[in-house]
Amino acid sequence: MPQDTKVCPGEVTHLPAEWDVSATVFPTSETHGLCKQLDSMASEQTLGFAIPLCDKAQITGISMSTGFSERNQKTIRGRRGFVGVNASDINYSAGRYDPSVKIPFDAGFEGVGEVVALGLSASATFTVGQAVAYMAPGSFAEYTVVPASTAIPVPAVKPEYLTLLVSGTTAYISLKELGELSEGRKVLVTAAAGGTGQFAVQLAKKAECHVIGTCSSDEKSAFLKSLGCDRPINYNGEHVGAVLKQEYPRGVDVVYESVGGAMFDLAVDALATKGRLIVIGFVSGYQTPTGLSPVKAVTLPAKLLKKSASVQGFFLNHYLSKYRAAMDHLLKMYASGELVCKVDLGDLSAEGRFTGLESVFRAVDYMYMRKNTGKIVVELPHSVHSKL
Repeated sequence: MPQDTKVCPGEVTHLPAEWDVSATVFPTSETHGLCKQLDSMASEQTLGFAIPLCDKAQITGISMSTGFSERNQKTIRGRRGFVGVNASDINYSAGRYDPSVKIPFDAGFEGVGEVVALGLSASATFTVGQAVAYMAPGSFAEYTVVPASTAIPVPAVKPEYLTLLVSGTTAYISLKELGELSEGRKVLVTAAAGGTGQFAVQLAKKAECHVIGTCSSDEKSAFLKSLGCDRPINYNGEHVGAVLKQEYPRGVDVVYESVGGAMFDLAVDALATKGRLIVIGFVSGYQTPTGLSPVKAVTLPAKLLKKSASVQGFFLNHYLSKYRAAMDHLLKMYASGELVCKVDLGDLSAEGRFTGLESVFRAVDYMYMRKNTGKIVVELPHSVHSKL
């Protein structure tokens, strides 16, 4: 067995399961010397973590074996600037994505920040201080460790880049792989003013489709119009089913559906002959005990058969082979001004801007109250004295 090497302490548990890692505790007086060892540890095949000291009697550190594989040397450690909030955070924290995960575990899917430490191989590609974005479990953290292969260089630590990681790529890959978009097709986007809906609207318009988008307020309708949406529907002022039946009697060709429940049923009824409904979520049911919202499943087969229509699910994790190319394309679109990445930092929420990890729960509630326009993002300002 290789001899363990103590690495700079901090409050981090986001480490790959395959690492030979055990938590240990160092008195505060020992942390200064340990942190000074960061430069020398690279030659000892260890990963150094630059972590701000906390005003505590003891600080949890990491005791890490020096005999880990080459794969684990290709790792970076990042300090977060912003983390993204997704509707599926509820599903993940409820254990529905992976029932084998047991409490306690870390939540959150995405972040953007700066590199503060590097593994040996990772230093050939990244530098300390570089801005990166990445998608990884356990992202609700001030610091985290990820494989360098999953980190995506970005020009700056801006929340707009974070909007692309899950929300943007979900829209891009699902519509490209399953939507068969083409000029003149009618596309219905539900929750169109939300984190991923905003991208579905824009990408469908880029494909020269006629886009219909549902939302919950006149302000969101105005936002959708600014994106080029042809027919925003504020369902608090108009009945979605009635509008679709009256204005689109031949139906819609593609539905990008994330709401579920009654909205799913309306979308199925609105499908045109050979229409396609892409399910990327069903947010209306995530807060229920089962995580589901009821739909008219009994009549679904007959409705699909009658129209030669289809319903297909899309889960981003099943399309990771397409992920990097999608991110590269979306980043280029944003850089050239072809893509709007609307961010909602909660400035209009009752308690103000979402700042610090303690505000994540407020951000989730804000989303489920349908208050957000665009992607909900929590800012994590750098502080020497961490609250964690």
